[in-house]
Amino acid sequence: MNKNLLFAIIGFVMVLGGCTLTPEYTRPEAPVPEVWQSGEAYNETKGEAGAPKAPELRWQDFFTDTKLQQIIEIALNNNRDLRLAALNVEMARALYGIKRAELLPTVNAEASGSKQRIPANVMGFPEPLTIERYDVSLGISSWEIDFFGRIRSLKDAALQEYLATEQARRSAQISLVAEVANTYLTLAADRELLKLAQETLETQEETYKLIRRRHEVGASSELDLRQAQTRVDAARVDVARYTSIVAVDENALMLFVGSPIPDGLLPTELNAVTLLQDISPGLPSDALQRRPDILQAENQLKAANANIGAARAAFFPRITLTGTIGTASNELSGLFNSGSGKWSFAPQILMPVFDPRTWSALDASKVDREIVSTQYEKAIQVAFREVADALAQRGTLGDQIAAQQSLVEATAESYRLSNLRYKSGIDSYLSVLDAQRSLYGAQQGLISVRLSRLANLVTLYKVLGGGAGE
Repeated sequence: MNKNLLFAIIGFVMVLGGCTLTPEYTRPEAPVPEVWQSGEAYNETKGEAGAPKAPELRWQDFFTDTKLQQIIEIALNNNRDLRLAALNVEMARALYGIKRAELLPTVNAEASGSKQRIPANVMGFPEPLTIERYDVSLGISSWEIDFFGRIRSLKDAALQEYLATEQARRSAQISLVAEVANTYLTLAADRELLKLAQETLETQEETYKLIRRRHEVGASSELDLRQAQTRVDAARVDVARYTSIVAVDENALMLFVGSPIPDGLLPTELNAVTLLQDISPGLPSDALQRRPDILQAENQLKAANANIGAARAAFFPRITLTGTIGTASNELSGLFNSGSGKWSFAPQILMPVFDPRTWSALDASKVDREIVSTQYEKAIQVAFREVADALAQRGTLGDQIAAQQSLVEATAESYRLSNLRYKSGIDSYLSVLDAQRSLYGAQQGLISVRLSRLANLVTLYKVLGGGAGE
């Protein structure tokens, strides 16, 4: 009967321990416009009808280049920063488990035995006395009954912190995928620039040999020969510079990947890299609220809100319960005999009377929520600007590529005509040099603009909260 009463009391207080003093959470209004920016710079940002949205698009579907897919897969398995983010998630999950477990009583089983000899006349007994005692018990020690939701609020805060670390891991994964892709594209562009510099060097060397033969027979001046030599030396400088840049790009890619990369997976030139050509930005309210960093900031705001509930609960009494049931006997063999049962029930209430720290703690928790709320709004504003900047670049890069391609074609024709005029003796070699420099610069510019176009797609995929994939 006593045992049943004890369990009934425990069950009753567990049911009552469901209230909480945490304020109701309300998501702050996003301090950004409801639609994306508009104007001449954004005339290509609407996207094709039915184009996928970044959060719904796995990276495997966006990065369609098979070599790049394999490199990203290796990076996801080996990158140390991503591994640390995953370990932080595991740590937060364990800490949440600790807080959640505090809602439940800690049950301990205890067995003890003692034997004591008391000499004669010490306690009024004329003869020596031997006392034996054996106990077996099952008990709850100092279990706090969460009447006012203090532990529940701390548990909710720990849950939100755990969810925030999970969003941080997702954000780290998306950033890693984007960084690997951008480094891969940069390596491809620099390898193409190196190839262009090598081809230019070969052309300049052939031109130099031709002018030297003409100079030897008196058909070209010493000035033409020295001018041709300057172009050869300039091309050699570019070859050495881009050789170094390519090596640095490979080292950067290897760092992101976290392991050596097979040579067969490295890009040869930018033209060979393929990406999905269009992404729909959607509406700001939809795109931004699905970004992992925004979700992380909101989880942290919810955690700060839950901490207010814990601070409020500190003003109310804390009720703890200690209770045991078991058996006791003066003989080990009699522990489980009839009539050997024992029990104890010791509730305790602690009522705060004067503790000024509780008021300061409540004020601090409220200020902390305002700080985190401001950080959340700031994160949305930063995200909006990142997307707007990417959309502005996207809206003009198509025109830039078309104009740069036209410039390359025009300078190539100018170089051809200047070369013909020089060979015919109509014009000096200086005009040929100018045309060569213009063509070389235009070809380099075209590679850079194409790189910017692909990098912009990657950036747009990232800042719109691109799907992390499997």
